[in-house]
Amino acid sequence: MTKVQAIENAIKQLTPDEVRQVRAWLDDFLEDQLELTDEFRAKIERSQQAMLAGERPRVSQP
Repeated sequence: MTKVQAIENAIKQLTPDEVRQVRAWLDDFLEDQLELTDEFRAKIERSQQAMLAGERPRVSQP
């Protein structure tokens, strides 16, 4: 059995609340692994400036 299979089997034994906790942890873990590029930092700064200026954020349409 692989490590992934063992984890999958263990997750199947969890309560729905425990699964949500694992998911939240995994989301945080994966987010921490992302590289914060200069381009993305510039986008964040522009967005912060727009919010401070009172501009309404763009909303993506599906």
